[in-house]
Amino acid sequence: MSKRIYLSSPTMHGEELEFIHEAFDTNWVAPLGPNVTAFEQEFAAYLQGNVHAAALSAGSGAIHLAMILSGVGRDDIVIGSDLTFAATVNPITYVGAKPVFVDSETQTWNMDPEALKKALDKYPQAKAVICANLYGTPAKLDELSAICKERGIPFIEDAAESLGATLHGKQTGLFGEIGIFSFNGNKIITTSGGGMLVAADEAVTKKATFLATQAREPARHYEHKEIGFNYRMSNVVAGIGRGQLLHLAEHIDAKRRIYMHYKEAFSDIPAITMNPYAPDSEPNFWLSCITIDPACDVKPLDIMEAFDKENIESRPIWKPMHLQPVYAANDFIQAKSGESVSERIFNTGLCLPSDIKNTPEDMEQIIGIVRSFFS
Repeated sequence: MSKRIYLSSPTMHGEELEFIHEAFDTNWVAPLGPNVTAFEQEFAAYLQGNVHAAALSAGSGAIHLAMILSGVGRDDIVIGSDLTFAATVNPITYVGAKPVFVDSETQTWNMDPEALKKALDKYPQAKAVICANLYGTPAKLDELSAICKERGIPFIEDAAESLGATLHGKQTGLFGEIGIFSFNGNKIITTSGGGMLVAADEAVTKKATFLATQAREPARHYEHKEIGFNYRMSNVVAGIGRGQLLHLAEHIDAKRRIYMHYKEAFSDIPAITMNPYAPDSEPNFWLSCITIDPACDVKPLDIMEAFDKENIESRPIWKPMHLQPVYAANDFIQAKSGESVSERIFNTGLCLPSDIKNTPEDMEQIIGIVRSFFS
């Protein structure tokens, strides 16, 4: 069988191992230590905002804490992105609240501001809004956050996929009261698993850190006045993150080149459209995706099955949350009646291999397979 071509696998360098060795040499293999503190500081500095950071064991844990920190509780309503991975909205249910899903708009594939207005008109009692930046593309974050601010509702930005992406030159993760990031193995940088919660208000990240370390009070004995969680990042994997952060800019450059290569390669095929982004934004191009004109005989599954035969990894677009069986009873809000934008993207799209280690030969093979369906 031919070599495996991955969708988006980790790319290691050398500094990661140096930081790990440092952790071992100093015996800081316990959950916390100097790498954790340094990673938080270096990450906050990268974002170039007046922001504080708390390193956690997963992005979903960060969202869970964001819900608690935003005052979300049992039977509350939280408005969330429809076209996203389940980890964006599952934590809403962890606190006993109920997610309501908002359709996408076509310019960025992300939460539609007009649909958000409709959702908040219908649910003025909503306790928070959480919006994901799909595939590394910034949503219309300034509009969305302004709508929330006008209504006095916390805006949580799920930047799990968009580290390094900007809107109007401002880093994603900084547009809401709380931003969250993921360092899962397939992300633009990885700690193998982990996440980060950021906020301009240091009291928020301090509270997040407190809750993430089992809410242990500062007493000699083990004293607990609140329910806490085991959500802190380990000192060992934080070392991986520190090494990866040094190479984030080159990772983004490589992802951009992959996207532009695909865009040029398919520019003469009217039925194919690349995942879009607003002109005032700069995505991190985490995953390059295409949609295929539904009037075309070629379907996304045809291409994915052809990739499978050549040991090439691809992926469907995220299935919208309102179509997930577990959320069948939850409300779904569209800007206009008719076909859902998020459903159309799901039904007509797929994610192409976007691994920064793809060789020119790999790209030629991938592109050749896609083009063979339109010749």
